[in-house]
Amino acid sequence: MKRRSLLLAGSGLGVSFWLGGCALPVFPKRPAASPHDALGWIHHENGRYTLRLPRAEMGQQIATALRQVAADELGVAAEAVAVQLAGTADLARVRATVGSESVRDFALPLAQACATLREAVARGETRGWRDADPLPPTALRSFRRPAGAAPAPGARRPVPRVHDREIVTGAPLYVADVRLPGLLHGRVLRAPLSPELPSRVLGLDERAARDVPGFVALVRDPRLQQAQAEGLGIVARTPGALDRIEAALAVQWGVHGTGDDPAIARRIDVDAHAAQGRLPNAVLDEGRIDPAAPWDLDLRIDVPLAAHAAIEPRAAVAALDAAGALDLWVGTQDAWYQRDVVGKALGRGETQLRVHPCRVGGAFGGKTICTVELEAALLCEAVRAPVKVQWTRTQEFRQGFHRPPSSHRLRARWREGRLQDWQHHFASSHILFTAAGVPAWLQRITDVVAGDPGVARGAAPPYRVPRREVRFALARLPVFTGPWRGLGAGPNGLAIESAIDECAWLAGQDPVAFRLAHIGEPRLARVLRAAVQAAPPPTPAAAGERRGRGVACGTYKQGSHAAVVADVSVAADGRVRVTRLGCAHDGGHVIDADGVRAQCEGNLVWGLGMALSDALTVAEGRIASDSFASAPIPRLDAVPPLHVVLVDEGEPPGGAGETVIVAAAAAIANAVRAATGRRPTRFPLDPAAFAQT
Repeated sequence: MKRRSLLLAGSGLGVSFWLGGCALPVFPKRPAASPHDALGWIHHENGRYTLRLPRAEMGQQIATALRQVAADELGVAAEAVAVQLAGTADLARVRATVGSESVRDFALPLAQACATLREAVARGETRGWRDADPLPPTALRSFRRPAGAAPAPGARRPVPRVHDREIVTGAPLYVADVRLPGLLHGRVLRAPLSPELPSRVLGLDERAARDVPGFVALVRDPRLQQAQAEGLGIVARTPGALDRIEAALAVQWGVHGTGDDPAIARRIDVDAHAAQGRLPNAVLDEGRIDPAAPWDLDLRIDVPLAAHAAIEPRAAVAALDAAGALDLWVGTQDAWYQRDVVGKALGRGETQLRVHPCRVGGAFGGKTICTVELEAALLCEAVRAPVKVQWTRTQEFRQGFHRPPSSHRLRARWREGRLQDWQHHFASSHILFTAAGVPAWLQRITDVVAGDPGVARGAAPPYRVPRREVRFALARLPVFTGPWRGLGAGPNGLAIESAIDECAWLAGQDPVAFRLAHIGEPRLARVLRAAVQAAPPPTPAAAGERRGRGVACGTYKQGSHAAVVADVSVAADGRVRVTRLGCAHDGGHVIDADGVRAQCEGNLVWGLGMALSDALTVAEGRIASDSFASAPIPRLDAVPPLHVVLVDEGEPPGGAGETVIVAAAAAIANAVRAATGRRPTRFPLDPAAFAQT
């Protein structure tokens, strides 16, 4: 391991993949963070400290949490540590900001580096080279608890949020805020259908486009192709001119193939897959389950395609400097991956391409691949001037990737109230090996070799059952799918917790007691009890309504645990209103309690959307939804009071960004079951299914 300077950051590496003369996609690199790497994250000069943030800040407040870790170890106020969003020229490569890993994997090496720096500064050694001392957590200020101290999440004095003032005052933070001299505006036009389907330009009116005031260039470059969709670039002097140029071009598209909701449903029909034989991908295969014996529970759950619906449409700005090097401003979850992909496409080495991360206005897994970043770079090189490309909301829905739909068949048997057999079969589309980045031939190989761990995430139930079988099948769809908050853990948790709840009802047991009797992880049982104890007595139903309370719980990536209690009111016409959502969360040692609570609240609202509104419609080979009106997210007036209990018994950090999503939607579904006596099986909920007749 090379030593890192206490004062200077290292450089990164750009890698391209080739096999037998066949160009492979560029895959993200995932180096583990070490205390030696972390010495490049913290900078000290003339009594001032700067944290070069090794993670993307996308609203999860990781900048605040890691600044707090640094301040604790350095022995200074948090306000004394400036935070810089570091780019590829500032740091050695770090892995993508995904998977709720930031505190779990980055807080400890940062604390170790800061402890090394603190001791060096105390000795007056502010220059030269040092190796970070890999101190254990018990020896670090930000992890250590006083002997005998009771857990107290949130006892730390709240500190100002990084970027709060800038957000409130409208200061520049996001890619859309980047202003450069001579900045032009670009857009890449594609056929109005999924890029998964072949399309190309058949005709256009270039003369009419050139007559539009503000027209700069029409760019035809094969590298603008996205999957099987040809891209046609336009550049204008103002954003408004882009719309007028697009209309004047009147592009005629030749398209091949189609797809709609019924076709997609057939491709992921779990029963159809099971009828063809044993599902190919195993998550669990424990014990021998008798397939001929009758089942006590036989339940099917269907979850639709859903969008990320980030408030900020993706954007990028590209500019060439005087020496011909390219600067790229991005809102991404992995700046180094953007450098690799754009560098490979443009034939640029890492010294000729600098990527500058901006704050991200929502990502949730949706800003992991390279799209608008390559578009901006190609248009910039074509016109030799700075270019900003920002997708429209329609492009976000039609050209981005989405949470894949999934179809679940869950069966169970019990004896004397205890589960004996558990079988969960499901079918879905790709998440990690997304069609948005992996060609079909390579995807077929990964299907055989590895399946898709993202689809399988959260599919192992956290319950003790003597015999358990969990298997799944994959199908490539005519629309892009990929990572969505929690990957497969949200839909899988919804299916599992719906089935467990129905088992309790059919067995005549209390749903909480039934879960506690089967949970094997003490921390999960602890958060379930905490969530139930924190919930107030249910509110009696008024005339014309039905009320119910539901619970759900789960574990995320074996490190964090959550339980949710939901209260609902169901009107006579079947409309569901959630009146309260409360959760208990155990993600181990809490660094920033306010930030963890905010993540829990965000996951509760995502669960609300999963249960009541999240769905995308596909028709004639394209995402028919093109706005928040046709692909609704929960409105403020639909969000009930949210209550969060943090549980911290001193275990190592496990992550908070996605945990509660494993239980939030299921708690709402289970509350509807309690209120109406009818088990929700298709999402989002259709009021007609719960109307009183």
